[in-house]
Order: sequence, then C-alpha cells, then structure tokens
Amino acid sequence: MRKLAAIAAVLAWSTCAYAQVRTITVASTTSTEQSGLFGYLLPLFAKAEGIEVKVVAVGTGQALDIGRRGDADVVFVHDRPAEDKFMSEGQGVKRFDVMYNDFIIVGPKSDPATIAGSKDVTDALRKIAAAKAPFISRGDKSGTHAAELRLWKEAGVDITGGKDSWYREIGQGMGPALNMASSSNAYLLSDRGTWLSFKNRGELAILTEGDKRLFNQYGVMLVNPATHANVKAKDGQAFIDWLVSPKGQDAIAGYKVGGEQLFFPNASH
Repeated sequence: MRKLAAIAAVLAWSTCAYAQVRTITVASTTSTEQSGLFGYLLPLFAKAEGIEVKVVAVGTGQALDIGRRGDADVVFVHDRPAEDKFMSEGQGVKRFDVMYNDFIIVGPKSDPATIAGSKDVTDALRKIAAAKAPFISRGDKSGTHAAELRLWKEAGVDITGGKDSWYREIGQGMGPALNMASSSNAYLLSDRGTWLSFKNRGELAILTEGDKRLFNQYGVMLVNPATHANVKAKDGQAFIDWLVSPKGQDAIAGYKVGGEQLFFPNASH
C-alpha cells in the first residue's frame, strides 16, 4: 500500500508539474531560425520568464497567414508592408520594432556580371539580368523574397520573362537557397544573419552591400485574441515585452558568429 501511495504521489506531482509548463507558439521567418538567433535567445527567455517557445519557421508571408488562422500566439517577421496590412486587418494587437540587419547580394567570386564592390543594388541587379547570370530566388513569399521583388521592380527589370532560364524560383527558405546558389555558382539576395551562419559557401562571396535600400527591419506582433480566442495573450505579450526590454535587446546584441554581430536591436523603450 505504501508503495502504491508513493507511486500515486509521484504521478500526481508529475501531472502537476506538467500542467505548469507554459508554452507559446511563435510564427517567424527562416532567417531568425537558420541564423541561430532563436537557438541562442529562447533558452534565455525561458530561464527569465518560465515560458517555452515553439517556433514555426517559414517565410514571412506564411508566418502572417499562420497568425491570421490563429495558429500562433506571436508573429516575428520582416516585411513592413505585409506587417502593416496584417495590422490593418485587425489581426495583430500592436507592432513593435525589435532589431535590424541588412540584405546583401552574394554570388560567385568569378562574378560574371561584374557587380563586385557596387553599393547600388539596382545597378547590380540590372547587370545580373543583362548578363543572364544565374540567379536563385527564394520564391516563397518571404520577407526576403518580397524585398527582392521590390528591388527588381525598382531596377526596371521584368523577371517574369526570365523564369526557368537564368532566373530560378525555388520556393524554399534561406538556407536551401544559399545551398543551391553555392552548388550552381549563382547570385542571390540573402539576409546577412543567415549568410554569416552559413558554412557551405563554396565559391560564393558578398559582392554588393551597403545600399540603404538593403535595410532589413524585424517586427513582432501579438496575434489579436479578440479575433482568435485561443491566443495565449498574457504569455505571448510577455515574450514581446522581453524582446523589446533592455535585457532582451542586450541578448540580441550579444549574439555573434565568428565575432560578428548578426542583428542590431532598435526597439523603442
């Protein structure tokens, strides 16, 4: 009887402990996951707040759609026009700036389009198109893909006519896109964070950087619990509050790969 009572007590304790585990779901971009940022940040947040975070890492467009369905508590993305649309639809409670980095054009060191050293991203894209040099596009409605399409438009290049020849859409995340560019010696628009974490560079190098149009801002939003009653508003907001707090911002600044800082905090306090 004593043994049974002891087992029952252990089971009751385990059940109680399990019930006390707090979790939220964050729909975010592949760049925050594949750069290693979340692997660094989330244990710090869990230790500070006692909340575990499950990340669904997809392109920004897909992440926002997950939020629209109420299948996430928080969205953490990087496509401001799409974020503003999400907010205007009443899908989010409030948007917060969190951090930024920048986009870069990487390509083969042989540089057939001769764009190396250029700080004018639209001029670089026009040269790539004129040379019909291989270009890999994520083609996945991500924040990076949206930025790429805006830049092609600003460059005056109609990439719809180049599909399946020099311009190739793959419908995948940043890591697979970098791998494909590396294996095929192609050009690619990448976020700097994922590039710095990428090991399989082959003959790829950064060729164009520094244009102010390559600025890459990240924002975070709580999915609206008035629209989706299942949203864990309290714990989701706790995650947002931590990200934009001095502790969260310091943690973001402290994440480095090879001594280089990947993201730069810029939340308004």
